[in-house]
Amino acid sequence: MNEVALLVRQTTDAYSWVHKLIDPVPEDLWGKVPEVLESSINWQVGHIILSTYYHSILVVTGHQRDVLEHLPLKKYNQLYAFKTSPANTTEALPTSLLHEHLDFIEKKSIAVISSLDQKDLSSALVPGKVEHPIAKNKYKAVDWNIKHTMWHCGQLATLRRVLGNTYDFGLSQPGQNTNN
Repeated sequence: MNEVALLVRQTTDAYSWVHKLIDPVPEDLWGKVPEVLESSINWQVGHIILSTYYHSILVVTGHQRDVLEHLPLKKYNQLYAFKTSPANTTEALPTSLLHEHLDFIEKKSIAVISSLDQKDLSSALVPGKVEHPIAKNKYKAVDWNIKHTMWHCGQLATLRRVLGNTYDFGLSQPGQNTNN
């Protein structure tokens, strides 16, 4: 398997995990911020949307008109950037909009990654206002997007557990008690 195909597969798998973790969670739990974590599902999903755009689209191909027209990126930056407060749920975007935007940005990300060829992976990032904290080339940026997304999957799984909405990763057997 070539590296582009591998990155597409791993990215798709990471996005699948996000959905396994968030889709079953009732909307009324998305804004809850447990003291022990100081985060919320709403913030985690908004942050994943913003970071997916940055790590797998913006630094790889530059700004994309369809994304700029579809997502209120300034609002995402105000609410969901690295140093924002997840406790700021009064201005949070609605769950239905986050779901829509997540699906949109994931499809765009996969399309961008799929459009790359092997030599693109070693080429420099598209320069921007903010230097990428990890990557110097497109391969490393896309690879970091996968790792970053899975990092937040861990946080989402922990949030679900604290909120009483655990995910058993398919380990329980029919008839077993999963409330351990």
